[in-house]
Amino acid sequence: MAGAGTDVRVGLDEDGMVLVAPDPHPGTDTDAGAGFGSGFGSGGGRPGERVAAPEFAQAVLDVAGAVLVRPVLGAPGPPVAEIHDPVRAQQWLWALYGERVAAAVHAVRAGSAPYGPAGGHGGSPGAGARGAVAGNGIHDADAPGKRAPGVRVPAESSALAGAAARLGLAHWAARWWPASYGDGVAVLEPGLLALESAALTHHCQQLFDDGGDQPDDCAAELIGAHPGALGPLLQWWRAEPRTTDTARHLDGVLRLIVDAADCAGLDGTELRELRSALERGHDQGRTGAPADLGALFARRSGYALAAGAPAPSGGRVIARGYGTNDWCRYPPGLVDASEEAVSWTARAVGARRLVEIEAVAHVAAPVTGVPLVAEIAVNGGGPLRVPLARRDDLWTGRAEVDLGSGPSGAGPAPPHVRVGVLLPGFDPGAGPAASAGRAAVRALARRRLAAAALPVEDGVRGGAAGAVRSGALDGVAAPFLAEILAATAGGEDH
Repeated sequence: MAGAGTDVRVGLDEDGMVLVAPDPHPGTDTDAGAGFGSGFGSGGGRPGERVAAPEFAQAVLDVAGAVLVRPVLGAPGPPVAEIHDPVRAQQWLWALYGERVAAAVHAVRAGSAPYGPAGGHGGSPGAGARGAVAGNGIHDADAPGKRAPGVRVPAESSALAGAAARLGLAHWAARWWPASYGDGVAVLEPGLLALESAALTHHCQQLFDDGGDQPDDCAAELIGAHPGALGPLLQWWRAEPRTTDTARHLDGVLRLIVDAADCAGLDGTELRELRSALERGHDQGRTGAPADLGALFARRSGYALAAGAPAPSGGRVIARGYGTNDWCRYPPGLVDASEEAVSWTARAVGARRLVEIEAVAHVAAPVTGVPLVAEIAVNGGGPLRVPLARRDDLWTGRAEVDLGSGPSGAGPAPPHVRVGVLLPGFDPGAGPAASAGRAAVRALARRRLAAAALPVEDGVRGGAAGAVRSGALDGVAAPFLAEILAATAGGEDH
């Protein structure tokens, strides 16, 4: 969330889109030719692509007239706003960044930008004010090809900025949370995360309008898709001592869900029970015993055996190794997020040479009906796609390949095998190496789960030193309810 004294820069990209981004050189007049916003790249010109961080390390939120992008790693700060419709965006710009930034966006788009010379601090008019934000993908409107630093404007702190950051992080968690049994990163209960996302969406309604182009304005859809999670959530609220931080968190989420459902005209048994319980009050219907969260939100544990999966081929092992587990190449909930989840073994079976692939399945992965494939390339050759099938907790497949000609059947040296896993029709193609980024995201998930597991002392999770009090809906620091569940419920599922 933007804090006091945080500067942003406002300018135009080559296509006339208005950009707002944190100032890479706060407190200086350094030219932005070194880059518009530290860590922001030119991307491909489409909304959401300017952050140089990998896609899985960005929290992206589609709002009225714009896309908001925040890196999930590193210190919190204002988002990058890629504004394709400044008129529509004015309804939230002033509340998210402050009135000066909203006025700067209007002025830059109009070509006047009365906020001082490019690179100067907002507040005083200057002759260079028309220079747009340059750096990566931004240009000077008066000098094509010249990099100009644009308008620097102080942003303000706001409750909407914190709530929007939290909503973006919730959407990120639904898509990119690195659940892994081997790495000890627990699965987030999808229904619980979806309901909190619905509450946050309703809390952030100022960000959205009725333009019909904002898929993240989906509170009603999320509530309607997860009615079965409402009952356990209500039971958790009833069992939680009223004065705890978690009780306040639960109360805020439930009341926002009811309000969102009322606004959307939703009804149903679960919603009617929730409305009635909130009207009666927290102490009515209390069980007097702590909630067994693992039992309330019980998931099917273990793996079902899928018929028809290939058995090991036998033969002589020529080589083995790990493939690339690129999270961007398949939807969430299919493959364990571990860096070593994808492995391969090259075998000699008589005169045949086989490569077998195994990928550890996500605990929630369906047993059938998913056309997941492995992509194999041997010794620099073209890729071969191999269908994968479920066998217990693995996706498995094998293919006969040419590993080279030599006494060992593998050429003079072991074969060079590259393996990835993807879902056809979803896969955007192999991306750049990003193992360090994936490791950083796993570390983030572990830190968040560790914080969520801290004991509640005097009504505050982690005691006074780690207090995140009633602002659970207005920032990214407080754990999501799904994180609290994952960290404290125990059990085998990850």
